[in-house]
Amino acid sequence: MKKVNLVSKVVGLGLVLVAGVAFAANDTQNLTVNATVSARASLSLGQSAINFPDASPDATPSIAANENAVTVTAKVRTGSSSTATLTHKAADDLNSGSDIIPIGNVTWTASGAGFQAGTMNKTSDQTAGSWTGSGNRSGTFSYFLANSWSYATGSYAASSTYTLTAP
Repeated sequence: MKKVNLVSKVVGLGLVLVAGVAFAANDTQNLTVNATVSARASLSLGQSAINFPDASPDATPSIAANENAVTVTAKVRTGSSSTATLTHKAADDLNSGSDIIPIGNVTWTASGAGFQAGTMNKTSDQTAGSWTGSGNRSGTFSYFLANSWSYATGSYAASSTYTLTAP
């Protein structure tokens, strides 16, 4: 009788184990992950001012700024097929009291992918760079002043603005 009892206990234990597996429960839930990524632009210039030293127009017809080459970093986040642009516009001519040097006498060369050489202009934006898609671009601008005997003596200044746009 003990044998039957032992066998029925083993069979009963097997039924409990099978029944435990048969009654296991599961539940799943989905999680939606959202992220907002907006257009952004960040521009930095290595210097906030450039200075042209005095020089003889015969010896130096084009004066390089003391701060040649100004580093430029343009960071943009935009659509993969959108074009980011860097523009430049001078506020006015170089002025020393009532004396002027036309701002168009200041030019720049550019190095770095997408950066462009140009001439300063006070009436319209000048393209200084353009890139397709997002990224971090670095380059340099080197500035030059056309030298002339016709300039009146004085200390001249003008302000100008670079604008980076990421549509």
